[in-house]
Parts: sequence; structure tokens; C-alpha cells
Amino acid sequence: MPSEWEIKNQICEIGRRMYDKGFVAANDGNISYRLGGGRYLCTATGVSKGSLKPTDIAVVDDTGKQIEGDLPATSEILLHLEIFHELPEINAVCHAHPPHATAFAVAGMEIPTCILPEVEIFIGRVPLAQYDTPGSKQFAESILPHLRNKANTILLSNHGVVACDKDLLHAYWHIETLDMYCNILLLGKQVGDIRQLPTPKVRELLEIKQQMGIDDPRTDGVGELCTLSGSDDFLRGFSTRAIPQHTPDEDGHGRGAGIAGAPSQAGQPQPLPTGERIYPAVVAGREIPGSPLGSSSETARRRAAEDEMERLVQVITDKIIQIMGAGK
Repeated sequence: MPSEWEIKNQICEIGRRMYDKGFVAANDGNISYRLGGGRYLCTATGVSKGSLKPTDIAVVDDTGKQIEGDLPATSEILLHLEIFHELPEINAVCHAHPPHATAFAVAGMEIPTCILPEVEIFIGRVPLAQYDTPGSKQFAESILPHLRNKANTILLSNHGVVACDKDLLHAYWHIETLDMYCNILLLGKQVGDIRQLPTPKVRELLEIKQQMGIDDPRTDGVGELCTLSGSDDFLRGFSTRAIPQHTPDEDGHGRGAGIAGAPSQAGQPQPLPTGERIYPAVVAGREIPGSPLGSSSETARRRAAEDEMERLVQVITDKIIQIMGAGK
């Protein structure tokens, strides 16, 4: 078991990671660790997590009263203590304001589930706790219903994220994974419709999760298996259909389900483009010689048009030079 000094150094390292990732600014965020015997390490208030020193770590008791440390303990220690008191197997808590995840928190939206396998296994459903004034007893107690529902990562309305686990690194990883996931969701909406995993595949992930000893209430049939929460505007970027399951043919190629609203290509060869002109396969602006198979993609059309324009410009330029040469 690591010594108290080693744990203080771990807290400093996690603080630097949070700061370097942009999960906290100025003196935001706080970190704590259960020592045992009714003693808890926690970061001091008013200190940047990017420049923490072991001497910046305070010690409090079960009630939040500071018993060691030169600097005052974080004003949000009650939030951490609620987790420690409710979950005796938990030893570490991290609270931060990761921007992409906090965007969901300030919008009052729960984060959609059943989209990214890693999130399903290591985090699961991320609930949204009601807002209350940071540092207050009511604020600390706002997460209790979610802790009792086996959540290890919780959105704090109009505030940020709190995550917990058996050690500091895993508690921090929950925040890093969640912010990456929220970033992917926001980027994915800009690319196209986001599709959830098929129900049987989600159940497979829950089985893996159970084998790893990670609790998830959905394993016991508690709550919805998959959710899509949010405003109508946000949900316009989400598909109501699960992702298609591709089965490779004898040639090793899978046939996709096609574009939403268009006929499926499943089990069919890639169709040739329709119309008078067959657009050739083009790579880096050059046509692949001898390729009988066209491409119906917008990229190929655009490149073909650009190539045609370049050819015409060259023909006209050559003609002008020829005329000017003849007039000398």
C-alpha cells in the first residue's frame, strides 16, 4: 500500500494532468483520497491544480473538519465525503470542469448511451444531478440518488463532472474518457447522424462489464438499456436506427446499409453511377487508367469536374500562346 506521502504526490500528478488537458482553469477542481481511520486527503482551496505540491494537500476528518495542512481544504469537500460515506469501496474522487462534458451539464442534457463501447464498459450511463450552490450540503447530497444507482461518473448541472473509483488514476480516467466521448458526440453530429449500437451488441458489452466486476444497473434490468436525452435540436443529429451489422461476402467486402432514406446496398454489388457520363476512379486528381468501375461519390464528381476545367484552361492557354507566336 502506498504511503501518505506517495499518495500526496499522486494527487499532484493527477492535478497536473487535469490542468494540462484543460479540464480545469485557474484554481478550479478538487481531488481527494481516503486514507482510512476517518482521515481523508484533499486539495487545498485557491491553488492551481497545475502547480500542486505535496504540502498543498490538506487532511480532513469524517465531518470535513480540517485536522492537518497549512492551507485551507477545498470548499467542496462535502461532495467528496458524500461519496466516501455512501461507497465504502471507493478511495478516490476527482472533480473538474472538462469543457465538452460540462457543455452537456450547462445545457441540462443527459449524455446519450449505447454509442461507444469503451464508455459503456468503463462508465455506463452518466446521470445529471440537480443544481445547487457549490460547497453546500444540498449540493453534496444532490448526487446521492445516482451513487445508489451505481454511477461512477456524474454530471453536475451548470457546474462540471465528479468521478470516483478505487484509485486516483481510474477516477481521473473516467473524466478523461467522458470528455473525449462528449467531444466525439459533438463532432459526430457535424459529420452525419449518430447511430446507437444494436441491442444485442450492448448486452454483450454488459456481459463483458459484469465479468470485469464493474457494476451496471442495466445488467439487472434496472432502467432503460439505451437512452437518447436532449433537446429536439440536439437530437436531430441522432438516428433512430442502430448501426448496420456488416457481413463480409466471399470476396471479403461488406455491403453497407447505404444512406438513410436511400435503397440499401446490403447483399448487392456497388452500383455504377447513372447518367450519360461514367465518372472515372480518381486518386489525387489523376484518373486510374483502365478502371471500368466508376464512382458515384460527390468527391469523384468534383475531382472529375476540376480535372475537366484544368484541361480546358490548358487548351485555351496553349491556343493563346500559339496565336501570339504566329503574330510575331
